[in-house]
Amino acid sequence: MKKISIMMLALAFFLNSACSQQHESTNEYDQSSNTETVQKSLIVTGKLELDFSKYKVTFIELGADRCIPCRAMQPIMREIAEEFKGQVQVVFYDVWKDPRPGRKYRIQLIPTQVFIDKNGKEFFRHVGYFPKEEILKVLKQKGVG
Repeated sequence: MKKISIMMLALAFFLNSACSQQHESTNEYDQSSNTETVQKSLIVTGKLELDFSKYKVTFIELGADRCIPCRAMQPIMREIAEEFKGQVQVVFYDVWKDPRPGRKYRIQLIPTQVFIDKNGKEFFRHVGYFPKEEILKVLKQKGVG
C-alpha cells in the first residue's frame, strides 16, 4: 500500500510539472473544502458529499485546472451541464489542489470521469480525454436526452 502511495505521488508530481510548464495556473476555481462555485451549471467544489438523488446522472470530473487534457474537458463539461440542466449534475474536483476526492474515487490518472446514478452507484468510468459524443452515449444509458 505504501509503495502504491509513493508511486501515485511521484506520478502526480510528474504530471503537475509537465502541465504547469506548458500552461500558466489559473485561479478560476476555489477548491477549498467548504466552497462551491457554480459556473454555468458546472459545480466546482471540494465538498465530498453530493446529493445524487435529484439527478438521473452525476458526471464527476477529477482533474486539475493546469492539466492539458483536463482543460480540454472544461468546455465539454459546461456544455453537458447546460444542455441537460436538471437531469445531469456536473461536478469538477481539482485533485492537485485537494487530493481527498481523488482518494475517495480511487483515481490513478487525470482526468478521470466517474458517472453515478441517482442511487449513488457508479455505473461508468473513463480515464483521459473523453469526447462529448462518447459522454452522450453514456448518459443515454440512464435515460438522459
